[in-house]
Amino acid sequence: MMRYAEVAVDAPTGYDRTFTYSVPLAMALSPGHLVQVPFGPRVLPGVVFQLTHEPQVAETRDIIGITHPQPILSTHQLALARWVSRYYMAPLFDCSALMTPPGLPSRALCYLSLTHSPSELKLTPAQGRALGYIASRGRVERGALLKALGPRIDVAISSLVRRGVIEASWQWQKPRVGPKYATYLELTLSPSEAEERAARLLVPTAPRWATLLRYMAQRGTPAPLAAAQKEFGPSAIKSLEAKNLIRRTLLRLERDPLRGKTFPPDSPPILTRDQRHCVERIEEAIDSPSSQVFLLQGITGSGKTEVYLHALAHALRRGKRGIVMVPELSLTPQTIERFSRRFPGQVAVLHSGLSPGEHFDQWWRIREGEYGVVIGSRSSVFAPQPDLGLIVLDEEHEGAYKQQDTAPRYHARDVALKLAELTGAVVILGSATPDLVSYSQALHGRFQLLELPQRIVSTPGGEPSLSTALPSVQVVDLRAELKEGNRSIFSRDLRRAMEQTLQAGEQVMLYLNRRGSSSLVQCRDCGHTLRCRRCDLPLTYHAQEERLLCHRCNYRLIPPRLCPQCQGPRIRYLGLGTQRAMEDVQRAFPGVKALRWDRDAASARGAHERTMELFLQGEAQVLVGTQMIARGLHFPNVTLVGVLCADIGLFLPDFRAGERVFQLLCQVAGRTGRGPLGGRVIVQTYTPDHYAVAAAAAQDYKSFYKSEMAYRREQELPPFGRLIHLVYLHTNQALCQREAVRLGGELKRQRDAWGLTNVDILGPAPAYPPRLRGHHRWHVILRGQDPRSLLDKVPMPRGWTVDVDPTSLT
Repeated sequence: MMRYAEVAVDAPTGYDRTFTYSVPLAMALSPGHLVQVPFGPRVLPGVVFQLTHEPQVAETRDIIGITHPQPILSTHQLALARWVSRYYMAPLFDCSALMTPPGLPSRALCYLSLTHSPSELKLTPAQGRALGYIASRGRVERGALLKALGPRIDVAISSLVRRGVIEASWQWQKPRVGPKYATYLELTLSPSEAEERAARLLVPTAPRWATLLRYMAQRGTPAPLAAAQKEFGPSAIKSLEAKNLIRRTLLRLERDPLRGKTFPPDSPPILTRDQRHCVERIEEAIDSPSSQVFLLQGITGSGKTEVYLHALAHALRRGKRGIVMVPELSLTPQTIERFSRRFPGQVAVLHSGLSPGEHFDQWWRIREGEYGVVIGSRSSVFAPQPDLGLIVLDEEHEGAYKQQDTAPRYHARDVALKLAELTGAVVILGSATPDLVSYSQALHGRFQLLELPQRIVSTPGGEPSLSTALPSVQVVDLRAELKEGNRSIFSRDLRRAMEQTLQAGEQVMLYLNRRGSSSLVQCRDCGHTLRCRRCDLPLTYHAQEERLLCHRCNYRLIPPRLCPQCQGPRIRYLGLGTQRAMEDVQRAFPGVKALRWDRDAASARGAHERTMELFLQGEAQVLVGTQMIARGLHFPNVTLVGVLCADIGLFLPDFRAGERVFQLLCQVAGRTGRGPLGGRVIVQTYTPDHYAVAAAAAQDYKSFYKSEMAYRREQELPPFGRLIHLVYLHTNQALCQREAVRLGGELKRQRDAWGLTNVDILGPAPAYPPRLRGHHRWHVILRGQDPRSLLDKVPMPRGWTVDVDPTSLT
């Protein structure tokens, strides 16, 4: 009986569509297989979602081949891909590709060859040029032909293929990455026999091959060919091969990102009463067959990670495995160390900082069940971890868990909840300052709320003690500092506190959520501001590189000596960034060693680990950084945290701006007071009365929650309503505006026609920023209890991006 397959194809089609293909009788195919299918004139990759005996369409074409002999995606992964596609309105193949291994061939190349002699045919000039080019080379890749003769030749090629003059064949590109093999030497006889034979020959004049034979016998395992050649020479190897005493073999090398790192095992500490209560609740959930979700709210330093470790240990004892996600690469080293010390040899790593080879090997070893826990960033939620029993999102409030740039624009938290529902796993969402939507879900019973209200502080004797007291926070009004003549980036209180802290041999962290030296470069004569020509945003001056830099598109410019507008020489550098903060620290405190931790300073591989280790070992007294230093790091000797400007980001045109600032201030304040020396925080701000700054200074989450939720309720913003963000981009400003106005009008007409009065349409209007990477941006925001009900009734034209449940509108 004929079989048919529903295949999601890597083609610009409807977001959740599958296409029907017939399955050749000899092909062993299952759901989850990656296949090669014809799609129009091309061959494209696809994912098999379902097999059936009834075709959905009258005409079907055969599947050409299978990319990998085994099904790559499991049943729950196929279901997860379909859910991600439908919920986030993204192509089904793209959602499936999130779960496929790195390095699989993703593109087929078309090769052209002649079937007839060109002299026998009537040809147009373009066809003649194409045939002549192919005849001179025998077999030509279509892309190379178009590059050589120009894109217009493609019409002539297609005509010749239809006439049968040219044969088109398809071949998959070589994978970008695959297993790594190295040549080794191995004995053809037992080590004892080799040792005996070498011993008879080992005299002062013994040949080198006898020494090599003894080395191989004593080693007992295959030896790398390159190392043997270097030590004993090629002739010794050839001699042993000629005597049939050794042979060459290929062995696969594992590219382990943790190779060479040692993590001394540790023992679980005695849990506090609150920790024990949380662990017991989570263990009961792991033992139950159904999925459950816990929101673990614990103040900074309250021991949330220890709860994760105990929960994972329980899951491993039950034969289950886990995934632990962190929002930033800067958090990964400490997390890896904590889990590797508790679970030696059972930790895998998946994040964008891995080399392609490391990513490849880690993915396949995870799939084979070699690791008890996977640690990574948001994409690790798609890791092929078998027997999944626990998913942890640390710092669950972070916006980094939302994919912003490309489709599918998923949120790792929501994907984790769906994945847990499909697999029966338990989810722990951990944070000192939970996302307001998550906290609301917990208060309304969808999540189970667990709390750790006490901080665990080390005493001078090394024993942990409990405290409900957080570091003291002082708010400094920068307006008053300016009135009294202080134009330094350090308020007088912060400078005195830094002097006292440094004299005591303790450490200081300075937080400023802006990179570079000066955020604005302006002419004092005409007021002209140097802006990015592609993004229409002010360029930031980076003194270390002596460049003006756009933080959105990376456009770079040498600082001009004269104003490009009026040719005036009075160029002024205004504003503040981490590079300038470093310079001011070194000027104000000569001889003090300072480190900078931001995206620029930590761009090299391993930079996060090196910076963290240097500061932890006391090699520097001051650490200046962006939000990288605000999250989850543990430095016991830090007794002072200074927030240089708390207002950055507070007034962005985004409904979550206040929430983000509150969370960052609370997180950075939690970096101090973790040791027996205690700690204090000084927050500098121009808006000390703003409710987000005031609540962060008091570290009062419930007060902030109450104020922010009142605003959200009034504006019908999450969790009181849902948002869908539609953005249109075009290089022509007028066309961009025209299309945005057209779609906005169509949405309003359809809303009125269907009577969807509970959906608000905000806009169309210019987005922020209004131009990005050379494209003008207009947007429309849908707001309501179910804005999707309207969007499903309006076909979305090409060029629009759809962001369901956006975490930011900028």
